[in-house]
Amino acid sequence: MKLYYFESPNGRKACAVARYLNAPAEFVRVDLTKGEHKAPAYLAINPNGKVPALEDGQVRLWESAAIMCYLADQAGSSLWPKDAARQIDVIRWLSWDAMHFSRHGGTLFFQRVVKPRFGLGEPDLAAIDEAMGFFRQFAGVLNSHLEGRGSVVGDGLTVADFALASFLPHAHEAKLPLDEFPEIRRWYAQFEQLPAWREPFPTAAASAA
Repeated sequence: MKLYYFESPNGRKACAVARYLNAPAEFVRVDLTKGEHKAPAYLAINPNGKVPALEDGQVRLWESAAIMCYLADQAGSSLWPKDAARQIDVIRWLSWDAMHFSRHGGTLFFQRVVKPRFGLGEPDLAAIDEAMGFFRQFAGVLNSHLEGRGSVVGDGLTVADFALASFLPHAHEAKLPLDEFPEIRRWYAQFEQLPAWREPFPTAAASAA
């Protein structure tokens, strides 16, 4: 099994789950700064030219949510619940995260962190203003849901927690207004105690992620 990654929020999700599960994965770094994600050999694995990606025998997967679910299922882990009702609830939160919470958090991360770091031009203030409004709206939904809960689905961690946490390590740099959402802060503070989340990457570059 090979897990292709870069030190990015989506890469963190897949690598952290693999670490958490002690999955028998070989971690293969794809250096986005050198264009390795556009090389023909990598595009044969993930034609989108994105990370992460996974190879396991004849199985080739892209999209971090699918990779997390696959790893958990292969390990027989409750990160991917066994009963159908909870599986559907996990899918609900994975979809909601991609379309709302991490979507707008990702815009703020891109505008305020990625652009300056990689010389991609000045932040788009209109895009920041729009994303901040939506982020506050959907963070409010998550904040209310987490009241009295230690995890997003059921009474234990699932891949939904890993997905929803993906941009929060960059909250300070991206200026995510987490001070307004105490339940999210409480939930994430507990989640951040996981060694697999704090140090998901097998390279020294992890310290800069």
